Order: sequence, then C-alpha cells, then structure tokens
Amino acid sequence: MRSDLDHLPANKQRELERVVQIVFEEFEDALALASHEWKKKGRILKVILYGSYARGGWVDEPHTAKGYQSDYDLLIIVNDKRLTDRVKYWAKVDDRLMREYGIAGTIKTPVNFIVHTLQEVNDGLAHGRYFFMDVARDGIALYQSDDTELHQPKPKTPHAALAMAKEYFEEWYPSAMRVHINFNDDLKRGWYKDAAFMLHQATERLYHAVLLSVTFYTPHVHNLAFLRTQAERLDVRLIYVWPSDSRKHRAMFEKLKEAYVKARYSKHYRITEEELAWLGEQVEELGRVVHAICSERIAQLEATARQAG
Repeated sequence: MRSDLDHLPANKQRELERVVQIVFEEFEDALALASHEWKKKGRILKVILYGSYARGGWVDEPHTAKGYQSDYDLLIIVNDKRLTDRVKYWAKVDDRLMREYGIAGTIKTPVNFIVHTLQEVNDGLAHGRYFFMDVARDGIALYQSDDTELHQPKPKTPHAALAMAKEYFEEWYPSAMRVHINFNDDLKRGWYKDAAFMLHQATERLYHAVLLSVTFYTPHVHNLAFLRTQAERLDVRLIYVWPSDSRKHRAMFEKLKEAYVKARYSKHYRITEEELAWLGEQVEELGRVVHAICSERIAQLEATARQAG
C-alpha cells in the first residue's frame, strides 16, 4: 500500500499529520486506565486515507455558492473487535476532531472515520465488497505498526454481484418505505417526537440501501450526518437532496439527526409540525434519488452479468 502524500498540497499533508496525532492521543486516553489485559494490549494497527483525498479528486470550495468541501476519510484498523465500539472508544476522537474543525479552526477539513479489525477488512476483501476493494486499491497508509499487507481482493462474479445488490435493495428500500408510512401516521396524529424518530429511521435505512446496493458495505452507525457523507460521495444527486445554503434548513437536518436518541429519551426535544413536514418532503426526495441510483446500479450489473453469460 502507498504511504506517500506527494499529490496533496503541503498544508493538507500537515493537516493529516495533525489528524493522526489527535486520533492516537484520544485513543490512548480512552485506554489509559484500562485494567483488563486485552485493553492494555489494544493497538491501532493502521490508519488509511481513502476516498477523494487518496484518489486525488477532492473538492475544497467551502466559500463558493455551492459550498461543497470533501472530507478526509479514514479507515482505522485495530487489533481487537471490542475496540471497534464507537461509543466506548471513539466518541472522544469524534468530539475532538469536530471541535478542532468547527470551533477552534485548527483543522480546516472535516474528518470522517470508520473502525474495523484487520480480519473484518480482509473478510470484506475476500467477499469482494467493493468498498474494501476500493480502499485496498486507492488507500494511502498514514500509519502502519508493521508492513502487514491487506489480503488480495477476490472480486465477486458478475452474477453473484448482481444477486447481492438486488438482495440488499429489496431488503432495505421497502423497509425504509414502511417506516416512512409510520412517520406519516404519527404526524397526522400529532405524535411529533414519535414521527421524528420514524423519519430518522426511514432516512437511515435509505442511506443503508444505497451504500449496500452500490458498495456492499455500510458503516454500523446511526449518525445520519456520517451516513450522509458516506453516501453523497457515490452520486452528486444525493448532495442536492438537503439544501445547505440556509441555516434554518441545516438546523432542521440537525434535529432529524438528533431524533435517534433525543426524540425517544429527552423531555427537552422539540420539533414542530412545520419542521416535520419539510423534513418529510426531503426524505421523500431522498427516497426517489436512492431508488434511481440503486436501479441504475442493478441495471449495470445485469448488463455485465448478461455479457458474462
């Protein structure tokens, strides 16, 4: 795997060094008082940059009319499955990176990261999951504890790839639509917090549908902002589902993101009928876009399978 960042400007290279430093500082703090032997042996094995900054197609135009800015995408590989628990071991990394980007301004580029064990990554390669194959092909090692290489990918046969894409789409898309029906029912009854949670679930499942159907991988998270950024890199149409030029619209998306926990457990969570109606319209549009992207992807795979005979 490559380890050079020569294709990036010097300021981006320095920024990534800072990001890796933060990842290690907060991870080590999370394990500092460990009493269990397995925790004491907890290690980060690799930090891999993937996505647009690895491939060389990033966009960094936060001050233009469209205001789009690519994120740094990191795959962090650890030596124990238990260390992939995002809440227990990575919440402070998330908080610190968001704070240094959004408040302190010491990092000028948003950061997304996923955490897996080496076995999980290699299993993904062995099963021909496009996401892990792309990481293995384009990824750049920002840190490696040793020279252990990822396994060689084993691409799926065209017929197997088609079957898997169809299976994911037929599972996740109808599931999202069913929950959206529940949202509309709760909204009509005036059960606004229940409606917000249902709409969160519909949105989450739509993102899982498109990620799984196109890449055969989705991160195991409920954070809509994270799922959104993972999905938006697949197709530019997904970017335009959520207007970002209005503080009001951004605030409403934030309420939808928070609904997974706060709509169920916080007595202070408030959302209005007007906000839910607007969010519901955007999620309907998200559903249309996801359906189009998945249908096009399946059509491509069908054509490839036909050519393969």
